Amino acid sequence: MNPLATYRRITIKIGSALLVDKQGKLRSAWLAALAEDIAALKSEGREIVIVSSGAIALGRGLLGLSALALTLEQSQAAASAGQIALSQAWAEALGQHGIVTGQILITPNITEERRYYLNARTTIQTLLGLGAVPIINENDSVATAEIRYGDNDRLSARVATMIEADLLVLLSDIDGLYTAPPAKDPSATHLPVIEAITPAIEAMAGGAASHLSRGGMTTKLEAGKIATLAGTAMVIAKGTDDHPLKRLVEGGLHTLFRPATTRAQSRKRWIMGTLAVSGTVQVDAGAAHALNQGKSLLPIGVTGITGDFERGDTIAVTNPDGREIARGLVGLDSDDARLVMGKRSDTIVALLGMDSRAELVHRDNLVLTGSAETTPRQEADHEPG
Repeated sequence: MNPLATYRRITIKIGSALLVDKQGKLRSAWLAALAEDIAALKSEGREIVIVSSGAIALGRGLLGLSALALTLEQSQAAASAGQIALSQAWAEALGQHGIVTGQILITPNITEERRYYLNARTTIQTLLGLGAVPIINENDSVATAEIRYGDNDRLSARVATMIEADLLVLLSDIDGLYTAPPAKDPSATHLPVIEAITPAIEAMAGGAASHLSRGGMTTKLEAGKIATLAGTAMVIAKGTDDHPLKRLVEGGLHTLFRPATTRAQSRKRWIMGTLAVSGTVQVDAGAAHALNQGKSLLPIGVTGITGDFERGDTIAVTNPDGREIARGLVGLDSDDARLVMGKRSDTIVALLGMDSRAELVHRDNLVLTGSAETTPRQEADHEPG
């Protein structure tokens, strides 16, 4: 069975270790074979977006940086040299099939600030409309250790949801999710389909395995949560051999993560894909249950607040066990939120003034990221949201 058969717009993430060998040289034959696969998919009328790692790995070879661990400055220099080589490699490989590429370098603020997010989406969609293949990478030459995405798995998920891709394909050195890391547990069982990424599924993930890659199964599941909650399916498949997409089309081993049944609205896709939150709000069981029923988050249900945030920032909402269940755009800054925490709405005006909002996060600006899984207390304890 062809797992790509029903998808028209596909984002494909390529890991560093697939594109670049241990000597820092481009795996040209592998890339040429992949380009054939991409050309075949495009000939069927599919739109393809590539999120490509490899700039630092290529650049360190070009600059003779042999140390396993690079300083931030060395990584930025390697990325600067490598981005040119990477862009040329993709342009030449796909150019053999008459396909034009367009390079887009992304830094976190581009997808975390909605105005830039919409501009980037328009550029990518315009390239697709013109028949080109956008090649996207994090701009490692200017990103700092504090603000970088940290892995291209989540970046690819952010891009996929940004452009409303039907499918995200993560090509890696493993052919999907197992019940445990197979290198450590020979009895681990391959999981062909994941209906939802639950805490039990997340517990199966292991850590990153290579100094060339910052990813690992943990970041792949984080990418999966971003993608599937926004209505984009995800596939993890092995990409080390030639023609990885052709092998996938022909039924090669993989794990499919099913998407949410309904595609989120554009604004909510942006909220749920936020990579960094400005603060965290913990709620009681009753409030957690109310959020699951589609209600707004009111101050009365808040039991704790961490972090400093401004009105309009993205915050995480956790249940009484400390597990994230939602994200949203907060209606109050952190100082005011702490002042009204645990109080009823009719007291908020007296504390903050007539122009104050009754909701801490309005339901239109709230996205559920997990089930409450707690026993709610009496509904009478909470006002309708």
